[in-house]
Amino acid sequence: WSQVVSEAEKIVGYPTSFMSLRCLLSDELSNIAMQVRKLVGTKHPLLDTARGFVYDSRNNLQMRGLVVLLISKAAGPSTAELSFQHDMVSGIYSSQRSLAEITELIHTAFLVHRGIVNIGELKSCDGPLKDMQFGNKMAVLSGDFLLANACTSLAQLQNTKVVELISSAIGDLVQGIYYENSKSSEENCLTDDIGISRWKEQVFLSHSALLAKSCQAAMELAKHSAEIQDMAFQYGKHMSMSHKLHSDLQPFVKESSSDTMAFSLNSAPAILHQEFLGREAWLKQIRELQEAIKAGKGVTSAIDLCRCHGNRALAALERFPPSEARDALANIVYAVTRFP
Repeated sequence: WSQVVSEAEKIVGYPTSFMSLRCLLSDELSNIAMQVRKLVGTKHPLLDTARGFVYDSRNNLQMRGLVVLLISKAAGPSTAELSFQHDMVSGIYSSQRSLAEITELIHTAFLVHRGIVNIGELKSCDGPLKDMQFGNKMAVLSGDFLLANACTSLAQLQNTKVVELISSAIGDLVQGIYYENSKSSEENCLTDDIGISRWKEQVFLSHSALLAKSCQAAMELAKHSAEIQDMAFQYGKHMSMSHKLHSDLQPFVKESSSDTMAFSLNSAPAILHQEFLGREAWLKQIRELQEAIKAGKGVTSAIDLCRCHGNRALAALERFPPSEARDALANIVYAVTRFP
């Protein structure tokens, strides 16, 4: 994965690890960073989020912006925009680069907001209440700051359809995350019967909508046809679905059997295992669930589903002309559909 990302970054012109640098180096965010330092020594999850910006940015955090840049370069200029090619750098319009930054800022803002803890569920081992309350305030304020910057930059693109697309993606994110949080806070969430079709709907809202609509918006900025816009949307949707499935599968496909990674009961292998096994038998296996899923059909079905979405993403790419950028987009799909 790291090699795929590194090669893709060379194609689009600069490392996307620095995509949000202009915002992250602003005086306002520097002040927020100084306040976040006060959380050092506490167990507030905002600290883990902040560490992820530094240590994990090449693996996950900047993937969305990178894909937007790649799909922009793969599509190239449309016949309607040939007179504006002087505005292109490395085959990408400046407005499309701005859109990639906006996509990353929105994603980062929601990551920060996810770091808010439920005060009502805290235990004594979590540390002083005042630390958690302060951390929550910082998560809300810093996330809002990033989102406000993204919305300001979005307005500066001066394209009403793009504003509509990205605004609807923000709405999808809110709806998806709200549903996740409402379910995880319920004591009886283990008895909630979620099928794979419902899982796909939820994952689209919370993980795929932003990338899919950003890819479509990048095509709109270059005045590409509705057909090309739809193909870009389909690539973003199915590639991000494969990415999520790949992530869900990791606890079950790691070669080391002694590796007991945490996994969610709402992950794809668990839900597919439940569908094959039946509801009553599933409830009896909750305590020994991970080993049961490894031995059942849930893992292989989730792998098949991951590859299915990967193939649909690759099929969408066929509408774009052969290029290094198209090859890089295909390699991203191959990276998240390959299993040991």
